[in-house]
Formats: sequence, C-alpha cells, structure tokens
Amino acid sequence: MKIYVPMDSAAKALGADEVADALIVEAQNRGLEVEIIRNGTRGMIWLEPLVEIEKDGVRLAYGPIAPEDAAALLDGHIGTLGPVEDIPFFARQTRLTFARCGVTDPLSIADYEAHGGFEGLKRAITMSQDAIIDEVKLSGLRGRGGAGFPTGIKWDTVRLAHAPQKYIVCNADEGDSGTFADRMIMEGDPFTLIEGMTIAGIGCGATKGYIYIRSEYPDAIAVMTRAVEIARGAGALGADVLGSGKAFDMEVRTGAGAYVCGEETSLLNSLEGKRGVVRAKPPLPALEGFLGRPTVVNNVISLATVPVIFAKGAAHYAGFGLGRSKGTMPIQIAGNVQFGGLFETAFGMPLGELVNTVAGGTASGRPVKAVQVGGPLGAYLHPDQFDTPFGYEEFDGQKALIGHAGIVVFDDNADMLSMARFAMEFCAVESCGKCTPCRIGAVRGVETIDRIAEGDTGAIELLTDLCEVMTDGSLCALGGFTPFPVMSALRHFPEDFAPQKEAAE
Repeated sequence: MKIYVPMDSAAKALGADEVADALIVEAQNRGLEVEIIRNGTRGMIWLEPLVEIEKDGVRLAYGPIAPEDAAALLDGHIGTLGPVEDIPFFARQTRLTFARCGVTDPLSIADYEAHGGFEGLKRAITMSQDAIIDEVKLSGLRGRGGAGFPTGIKWDTVRLAHAPQKYIVCNADEGDSGTFADRMIMEGDPFTLIEGMTIAGIGCGATKGYIYIRSEYPDAIAVMTRAVEIARGAGALGADVLGSGKAFDMEVRTGAGAYVCGEETSLLNSLEGKRGVVRAKPPLPALEGFLGRPTVVNNVISLATVPVIFAKGAAHYAGFGLGRSKGTMPIQIAGNVQFGGLFETAFGMPLGELVNTVAGGTASGRPVKAVQVGGPLGAYLHPDQFDTPFGYEEFDGQKALIGHAGIVVFDDNADMLSMARFAMEFCAVESCGKCTPCRIGAVRGVETIDRIAEGDTGAIELLTDLCEVMTDGSLCALGGFTPFPVMSALRHFPEDFAPQKEAAE
C-alpha cells in the first residue's frame, strides 16, 4: 500500500508530520506493509494535510486528516474525496509548470525522470545557443516575478554580452503577501527548477548559477540544497551535463529576508555580501550583474517553466493564454476565501470567476469588497472590475498589476483607508533607504493618511501629489508601486476616506 503525505511547509504546519508518524505506528500495529511517500502539496490548502492512498493505480484523496484519524483511515472508516484529479478545484486547472508538484517524491530523481523530467534538458543540449533563445522567445514566456519582461530577450542580452564569466541567478526571495508558488515548487518539484536553470545556463553561455532563497523558507532551503547535490551526483550538473560536454553548476544561497532583495539589483548586492540596496540602472544586470558580469536574474516560476517549454515545444506553450500573456500562471489564492491554495490556469480567466467560483467567495459569507492582486504593492480591485481577464495588459488597463499573481480577498468589513495606510507603512519599514522618494515619501504618506483619518480632506490632494512623486522618482518598484494600493483604495472606495465615516459610526 502506497500512502502519500505532503512534506510541504503548509501541510507540515497543519500537522502532516504527525499524521505520517501516526500512520506508520497504526500500520505496524496491524502488520500492514505500507510505504509512506512524502510528496509535495497539490495546492488545495484547505484540505491539508491531504493524504492520498493509491488503489489500483488511482490515488484517492482524504482530507483534512488529523493524527487521531490514522486508525480509522487504515480501517476504511473515512470516506474518500475521490481521485485527486477529480476534485473540482484541481480538475479546473491547466497544470504545466506544476504538473509534477504533489505527484512525485521531490527528492527522487528517478521519480522525476519517470514523470517527464529532463526531457527538456535532453533536447536543449542538442541545440545551439541561438536555437535555445529562439525557443524561449517563441514561447512568449514573460517574467513571472512581477515585471512581466520577455524572458527570451533578457537571455539573449546575456548571450550576446562578451565576458569571461556569466551567471544565472534565481530570485527565490518570495516576499509578497499571499504568495507561495515559489516555495511550493522548490519544496515539491525542485529538479524542475534545476533543469530550467541549466537550460538557461547552456543557452546564455553561463556556467554558474545561484538560487537566492529567503531565510524564512528553511524547508525550501533544505530541499533545494539536497536536490542540487542529487542532481550533481546524477550528472545533471557539473562539468559534463548529461554527457553533453557542456558545463553548468549551481549552489543555494540564503538571504536575510529583506523585502527589497526581491528587486534584482538589491538581490545581487546581497549575493555579493553587500548591504541589500538598489543599484541605479543602467548598467543592467544582463550586462553588469553579479560581480560585474552578465547575469540572468529570473524568478523561480519563470525558470521552472522552461523545462515544459522544451519538452513540449514553444508552440504548445504559446497555445495557452491571452494576447501577449502566453502560457499559464500559478495564481495563489489567499485571504478571506473558502478555498485557498494554488490554481494554475491559462491567462485569460476573469478575476470574478477566480474569486467567486474557484475560490468559492468569502469564508465569512459576507460580500467581497476588494481583491488585492500582486502582493503589498498591488492595486485593490473593486467588484465592478471583476470582468477583467487575468493578463498583463488587461490589468495594466485597470491601473493594476499581476506581479507574482497572489490574490488576497477582503469582505465588506475591510477599512480601505487602513489598508492604504498599511501600504505606506510597509514601504517605510521595508525601504532600503537608497532614494528619497521612497525613504521619506512613505513616512510622509503615513502621516498624510493619518491626517485624512482625522478629517482633513484637504490632505487627499496632498496624498495624490505625493504618490505621483513616488511613482516618478523612486529608483525601484518598492517606492514606485506603493501608490498602486494607496490610489486604488482612494479611487474605488472614497467613502472610507470621508470624514463623516467616523461620525456615522
């Protein structure tokens, strides 16, 4: 009997380790031969710990399971949710990047290969650098970390740069509120990230890579570190990748957890052992990045998606999506929802369908008031905007951004003035201090919103002007995007900024 119990951080936080231990004890008491496989999560967090029992080749889902349920589960006294793939939340998805996540043992390279792993790399090592770059360009893959910049163009810039050494740097400093896709892939399918980085290295002429992971992710750090060792031992990393004669190796580096180190130049400073502050651009990291050498800096999901592009072809991947938003996006659903978790789907699904159908509306049962998309720097969208398709240009047309595709739902109890203040305060706390508009502007922003809360409506114009200065004058997206949540809250929920609100209460 094969039983799958997730080793993902979210599942472990909800008792997955204790469930696995209880199942082992109960199986021994019954004399059952049971193989406990610690897989990644399927991403349906409200069902965690989600235990899967394989019967006749079908994996049946049970969850959420507590340690005290172990005996009843083995005795067949707990009803199944049916095959995992048939659960509505899961069945609606188009899983490309996350196809193996929750299916395989994350640290079994044999399991990885049995489920299509390294097919993309095996194809890539037979291709020229030009052909590799062209494949990425044709796929339409854009950076999944926030900016949405075409991945192939960034790679080509590094490829064409002349330097004795080039680097691939994976930005795993996932710090946006309501986001966890990077962590899930690193804990649940680490070899796909390694494979994607290796293809990037071969395509760009880089022989060394670094995965920069925030210190708050100890499980991801441990899994990725071990996966790199296993891949190197299997010949998928090193001086002769899969016998191709091409070299690429990598290592895991741990960051201290500064939010601003999610910005690529701050990350590079931290990686070099310096203070994590933003660099002025130009020069671009693609020309002068890590240690002054040409460097590709890509997000985890961007790199983890590369193997499926090479395994199935650029045209297959580009066949999904909407307009210039090609492929799929792992959308992370959090906040006041019935069904929170990771939902991978092709670009184009309306925001309202994600919130009301996929996420099941609010957990409180109250009406949805606002949805923040893109982390703490993302705009608040009103239900009137719920027909907006999930796509980069479509969100830009709503003065919003997709960012890392985390969506956080709020019901009608939310006070949007308080949320606007939180955005400014967050920026003030997390600012690296390099530029005045961010360092000082955010502090003045908190003070100005406090004046509005006290009834000074004249301060609303001042807040608007301040946001304009921060947008136009900040060196990076931290100060430049903080006005998105502030101004969207003011624009869509003016009643929360009105002085009569306090009097009415």
